[in-house]
Amino acid sequence: MKVFKFLLSLILTGGLGFLCNNQINHDSLTSSIPPIGKLMNPFTGFWQNAKSETSVPEESINLSQLIAPVQVQYDEKMVPHVFAQNEQDAMFIQGYVTAQNRLWQMDFGTRYASGRLSEVLGEQALELDKTQRRRGIFLAAQRAVKEWEKSKEAYELLEAYTNGVNTYIKSLKPKDYPVEFKLMDYQPEPWTVVHSALILKNMSLTLCSRENDLESTNALKYFGKETFDFLYPEYNPKQSPIIPTGTPYDFEPVNTDQKEAAKEMIGYYRHKALEKTDEGIGSNNWAVSGAKTASGNPILCSDPHLRLTLPSVWYEMQIHTPNLNVYGVTLPGLPGIIIGFNENIAWGQTNVGQDVMDWYNIKWADDLKESYIVDGLEKEVQNMVSVITVRGKEEPIRDTIKNTIWGPIVYEDPAHPKQDLAMRWAGVETPSPMEIAFVDLLNRGKNYEDYSNALKHYESPAQNFAFASKDGDIAIKVNGKFPIKRDGQGRFVQDGSDSKNAWQGFIPMSQVPQIKNPQRQFIASANQHSTDLTYPYYYFGGFDDYRGRHLVNRLSNMDSITVEDMMALQNDNYSLFAEEATPLLLEHLDSNSLTFIQKSALKELKNWDLKFEKNSIAPVLFSEWWNEFYELTWDEVYAFEDSIEMLYPESWRTLEILDTISNSHFFDIKSTEKIENAKDIATLSFIKMCEIMSSNLKNPTYNWAEHKGTIISHLGRIPAFSSSPLEVGGYKQALNAISEFNGPSWRMIVELGDEIKAYGVYPGGQSGNPGDPYFDSMLEKWTNGEYYELFFMKDENDDRLPLRCAQKFF
Repeated sequence: MKVFKFLLSLILTGGLGFLCNNQINHDSLTSSIPPIGKLMNPFTGFWQNAKSETSVPEESINLSQLIAPVQVQYDEKMVPHVFAQNEQDAMFIQGYVTAQNRLWQMDFGTRYASGRLSEVLGEQALELDKTQRRRGIFLAAQRAVKEWEKSKEAYELLEAYTNGVNTYIKSLKPKDYPVEFKLMDYQPEPWTVVHSALILKNMSLTLCSRENDLESTNALKYFGKETFDFLYPEYNPKQSPIIPTGTPYDFEPVNTDQKEAAKEMIGYYRHKALEKTDEGIGSNNWAVSGAKTASGNPILCSDPHLRLTLPSVWYEMQIHTPNLNVYGVTLPGLPGIIIGFNENIAWGQTNVGQDVMDWYNIKWADDLKESYIVDGLEKEVQNMVSVITVRGKEEPIRDTIKNTIWGPIVYEDPAHPKQDLAMRWAGVETPSPMEIAFVDLLNRGKNYEDYSNALKHYESPAQNFAFASKDGDIAIKVNGKFPIKRDGQGRFVQDGSDSKNAWQGFIPMSQVPQIKNPQRQFIASANQHSTDLTYPYYYFGGFDDYRGRHLVNRLSNMDSITVEDMMALQNDNYSLFAEEATPLLLEHLDSNSLTFIQKSALKELKNWDLKFEKNSIAPVLFSEWWNEFYELTWDEVYAFEDSIEMLYPESWRTLEILDTISNSHFFDIKSTEKIENAKDIATLSFIKMCEIMSSNLKNPTYNWAEHKGTIISHLGRIPAFSSSPLEVGGYKQALNAISEFNGPSWRMIVELGDEIKAYGVYPGGQSGNPGDPYFDSMLEKWTNGEYYELFFMKDENDDRLPLRCAQKFF
């Protein structure tokens, strides 16, 4: 059992490793050893967290807060099917049951988002906490709650959920605390609606905080505008955008002031960029109309790609009331179903990728930094003192946060006071009062109009919402709060002393990219560009260049589609990137005078089917060859690796230069006397790859799965609670985008016929307790690309599939 493995590890190592963030930071933080006596106490210690295959929740629980009795049926995966007589009770029990299984995960996630990890982990988490507070996430959560209060009915459901969480917390004795609380030696705190808001803001941090302003500004300074524009074009001409090319935009856009281009602060910035979310975070979703399926029913598919953790990102659930019957996955800490289906519609999300965070260089009016210049006038800084409690310190730490008209100063360096940068980020903008209602409205939706109305209230993080209905409609909306900018605005650090660099409002919700029932009979998104270049508003960001094109190509050529076809497509390991890169690399390789090992590697690559299958060696050779080729090509950029942040050219642009300008001076290695060309680089990188991989090439069992080393780590990075390396294929540039730490966090397929048929799986289990068999019980099926049939119960007596146990609340 993992609890006992962990205790042995603890005794042997004398310490604990915990990670601050399940999405961003890969480094571990070391916590002090918990009091061993408390941890090993047989009555209150970790022993109490051990569960067996036969363990079941308490059968009957008396809760005075309920309006009417509630029945919860658990299926064989321990998915709760909540049957309530009203929605207030349903949300209350959702909160209770979620906390019963994921309380520590909820607590840790909100501490990370709000900058309160130092309270638990001590001084080592202090700088991270300071950054989180300077970003303004906690203040944004408080502002959101004040707005949500104005939506009375939706807010009451959120309060019911909160009360359910707290009722469970109050029922706990120290022996019942999740094991992580015992290991870190702290206790659960009361849940509030602000905690729920922090869960949503944490998703914004994960999904819409990527930007490259520092890197782009430094690259512009180094290369100059002409070369910068050549190396870093914003749009890949091969793109298959989410809204099909040629779609008309029949609206009058908001007038944008283009008279004076936004000023760019040209210079080298010395700041170390804030930790960014992994590039592998993205997703796929699509829907096909009944005209393309064997059954004549629409099919919707969704698999969001996130950093994979144990406990799992999602918690699976069904919620049933007289007016609601919805199934899918929830985010622990938020009420309702986030991705799922009901009796009439299904929906799923992918990340949009547009850059909605800009940085402004502050021009100080005085050395004390008490005022700054805007349009030639002085403005006073609004100082806020953030008080941070640090475990192990008698006195709290006080950090002064300076706020400007642009936002808080996040980058501040005493050695370079002229480079202080303020942040403007859509992720912390004050939301609509109805934001909190969007999930409930979507969960209740019966048709396209209901789906569209629900999304009017959703703002951040921006998502591509795929939709399908029993009525036969399919649709997708690129939905979120998008700033209106001048062309090119926000790619670089901007001059904060000029108010003309401000955003010009936000794109109206009616004008965000969207399409219903396209002529091609399917909708598809895989984080590619939202639109073609005819869309009247300027935007840029980080977009996929391969998965989206491959997905569109596959769906375009498919007919009489079945659920099994969609399962195979979600697990597709074919890479369009490899299809385009491999022939070019081979074409430029000088294959004369190769050694035996090199010839063996070349043969593997020439015979490769371009699929990143777990047992294949060719994907290993390709990925290592590409990495070496890329680093040798862009040696002038890598030269800055240890000094300043620099923007690296995208892979698609690198291939385009290789294909069209093989004698480009960028292929020359600056540190050698010889002037290299593309053929030299392809050959040198191939030889170097073979040297690195020589021992593995001699090992007949070495394969892609072993090389990639996919693991699913515990949220606290406790090795004994993490998975072993998984025997799994996939690649970040394949639809089955499994990398070392990221991948499909929930695979779902829904066929919308007279009777809903749905299938799903995620890499983990329903329980958040490492000592519970249901902690990772679904992992094997996920690894094998298999699915569970989702038991969408018609009522509490539905016995079409086996049930494991029941819980009665009265």
